[in-house]
Amino acid sequence: MAVCIAVIAKENYPLYIRSTPTENELRFHYMVHTSLDVVDEKISAMGKALVDQRELYLGLLYPTEDYKVYGYVTNSKVKFVMVVDSSNTALRDNEIRSMFRKLHNSYTDVMCNPFYNPGDRIQSSGSVSLSRAFDNMVTSMMIQVC
Repeated sequence: MAVCIAVIAKENYPLYIRSTPTENELRFHYMVHTSLDVVDEKISAMGKALVDQRELYLGLLYPTEDYKVYGYVTNSKVKFVMVVDSSNTALRDNEIRSMFRKLHNSYTDVMCNPFYNPGDRIQSSGSVSLSRAFDNMVTSMMIQVC
C-alpha cells in the first residue's frame, strides 16, 4: 500500500502530493524531494535509451528503513514518485508498475481536461470533476491492500 504519492512537474515543483499519515507529511515531502536527485541520475544514465524505449518505470529509487521509494517518468518529463511501506512484502514489482500506469492514465485524463491549465497544481477542491476523480483514484491506491 502506498503511503505517499507525488506528481512532480518537469521543472521539479510539485503538482500533487498526497500522504496517508498526516503526522509524517513533512517527512514524506522530504523523501519525495530527495528522490528527485535519484530520478535525474537515472534519466541521465539512460540518456537516449529512455527516448528509444517505451519503458517509463524507473524502479526502486532508494530504500529506507521504513519505506521504499519508487519512480516513474512520462515522455513529457513529469515525474511520479510513490513511497511504499517496506513492511508490505506482498507488493511485487509488477504491481507497482500497474499502479504507476493507473496513475499515468488518470494524470492524462486531467491533462486532457480543457479547464485544466498545464503546470497548475492538481487540486480536488475545485469545480473540476477530473481533479476529484484523480484524487479519488490516488485515495483508492493508498487504501488498497495487496
